[in-house]
Amino acid sequence: MASDLLSIAASGARAARGALDVTAQNIANAASDGYVRRSARMEEVSASGGLGRIGDISLSGVRIDGISRNADMFRQAEVRRTNSDATRAATELAGLQNIESAVEQAGIFSAIVEFEGALRQLESDPVDLSLRAAVVASAETMAGKFNIAAESLSSAVAGAQFQAGAAVDEANVIAAELARINVRLARAGAGSSDRASLLDQRDLMLERLSGITDTQTTFSADGAVTVRVGGSTGPLLVSGGTPAALSMTLAADGTPSFAVGGTAVSPGGGALAGHALALGQAVEIGAALDELAADIAALVNGSQAGGAALDGSAGQPLFTGSTAATLQTAFRDGRLLATAPAGSPAESRDASQLIGLRSALETGGLAERMNGIMFGISSRVAGHEITAEALDAIAASARISLEQQAGVDLDTEAANLIRYQQAFQASGRAMQVASDIFDTLIGIG
Repeated sequence: MASDLLSIAASGARAARGALDVTAQNIANAASDGYVRRSARMEEVSASGGLGRIGDISLSGVRIDGISRNADMFRQAEVRRTNSDATRAATELAGLQNIESAVEQAGIFSAIVEFEGALRQLESDPVDLSLRAAVVASAETMAGKFNIAAESLSSAVAGAQFQAGAAVDEANVIAAELARINVRLARAGAGSSDRASLLDQRDLMLERLSGITDTQTTFSADGAVTVRVGGSTGPLLVSGGTPAALSMTLAADGTPSFAVGGTAVSPGGGALAGHALALGQAVEIGAALDELAADIAALVNGSQAGGAALDGSAGQPLFTGSTAATLQTAFRDGRLLATAPAGSPAESRDASQLIGLRSALETGGLAERMNGIMFGISSRVAGHEITAEALDAIAASARISLEQQAGVDLDTEAANLIRYQQAFQASGRAMQVASDIFDTLIGIG
């Protein structure tokens, strides 16, 4: 093998040029998302001495043995784990905030208080038509507030369901891309720049997937990844070049369930877990509003059934419907309000039935129950804000640690640029010296 000075210098120039290319690639991609710093591995080229000189070693220059990624699989796994937790908390918080807005902005609490106040004013003069009209109007307003809350809550639920469906679609796209990367990794040469780029894409896809659901990953020798959803015993989402389908099914109450390749799975992290938790809270709040609306309707209608209207006729139900979405007033004529006991004559000023209704409303603590619903939502939002901030800080710390280890330091790359440029120039100078020596020897001959 050639071990002359010219060949050695030429190999040094080639190695320096390759290292310069890697350094330039690092600098160009310093701000690229998911890019991991590369470095060129140098290796000495040597050969045995030949016939009769087997023990002799002839150094014949240097070559680039491969391209190394400055990746740390443990830090990357920590980034994925913390990102999954932080995204779950942020998604659940956003859902709770939407629920809070839907309920608070409807103004049900103030409407209940106003209805009770209108009943109290009517006690002073139960035959006053304007006061009776005010009671019916406040009842209609209260029913409308329940309707608004139910509609707003339904919109928040529909939005969360749509976002969860979009996240499922994105997860399937990522799974298909990871399967393609696995196939390409099996064909890429070890230590090649192409393999390094594929590994960057793989890690970026895995991080994006961790924001959707919690994953368990294992890596083969060629860098191909196997992905499970929902922990180490969860179903396979990606295995080799084959992706499985992640699907979502909505129950009758609007809560989602998930499956991978037909196998049920309960995501413990990522946006899917956050949406599932938020939708569960929405169902709980919706049930509480429905129960409150049904109790109000039952109390008022029960009082109406046991009383007499202004003309002495039997009282008729004031409300129809038994849920927040269906609650409506059955009439608008205030004279139909049963303020007097059953059997009372027309124009009766006996307000005992009305007093009993107001007392039942206060004893039932309907306004306080609505206040408790609102306070419960606000407390959950406040608690989740603290949790989300803490998990976001942990995720940010993990990402900073990874970037410090795997990211591009422009100062270091600038130094390497000068270093490899000087090595290239030195190799060129060595080739010039070899050429001068050769010319001198020829001249002597």
